[in-house]
Amino acid sequence: MKNKKKAVKLLRYSGETMRGKTVIVTGANSGIGKALAGELLKLRARVIMACRDLRSAEEAAQDIKKQAGPENGEVVIKHLDLASLRSVRNFCEEVTQEESQVDVLINNAGVYQCPYTKTDEGFEMQLGVNHMGHFLLTHLLLDLLKASAPSRIVVVSSKLYKYGHINFDDLNSENNYNKAFCYSQSKLANLLFTLELARRLEGTGVTVNALTPGIVRTRLGRHIQIPLLAKPLFYLASLVFFKSPLEGAQTPLYLACSPEVEGVSGKCFANCKEEELLPKATDEETAKKLWDISRRMVGLAD
Repeated sequence: MKNKKKAVKLLRYSGETMRGKTVIVTGANSGIGKALAGELLKLRARVIMACRDLRSAEEAAQDIKKQAGPENGEVVIKHLDLASLRSVRNFCEEVTQEESQVDVLINNAGVYQCPYTKTDEGFEMQLGVNHMGHFLLTHLLLDLLKASAPSRIVVVSSKLYKYGHINFDDLNSENNYNKAFCYSQSKLANLLFTLELARRLEGTGVTVNALTPGIVRTRLGRHIQIPLLAKPLFYLASLVFFKSPLEGAQTPLYLACSPEVEGVSGKCFANCKEEELLPKATDEETAKKLWDISRRMVGLAD
């Protein structure tokens, strides 16, 4: 039986494609991020793994270096906790001081349907990590990205954005918490951020595009409760119908490397092709409003 996951075509690039380029991947210690870091390493990139769990990052780095073999790129591990704006600022300060260039920033890290918790600054965790943390990270690295132009920003969203809206009356879900809605809201925020950032970056040589990776076998769903008796069945179904992390990494790899998307900005991709979004993800007024509120919330407003 031919199953859906076999339809994913693995990309092939020249081994020199990313030589001399520095790429930051958030959440590079597992899932799509780890697979992506491994592929970039094979293409001779200098990969900065930006991770909250340094021990897990060290293990992942050893693993991808072993798989890539000798004569490949370089791996650098740096601590980044997107649930702490202080950590984001420290990370960016370190990168700005130590790196002469950043060619690609990949905003990949995320939390999915976690119990109600708050970030250090009091943001609802999913909005805080998936949107606010990356919002500040991107802003603080923009000068370096502009100085490295042509450069690229890649934002990992999700098709689940379709089930959310931006609840401006209660962005932190303090009045009512629905973990599925909050995830969808954060992923819609990713798309609106991409839209507004692309508009602001016109003419700078820096592009930004989003992607929806599809259903991938990762640790993202670790907070989802599956009945014990159903777990073996769920596991078998995931093998048949879910993408592997490597398959899930193909579209962000395409957006980071491919000459086909050079100069393309403000778009969303799925399976390495441009994806048509619902109107709520392309609403310029909502994108601008979210941008202004986010700036104030992360302390960037004048």
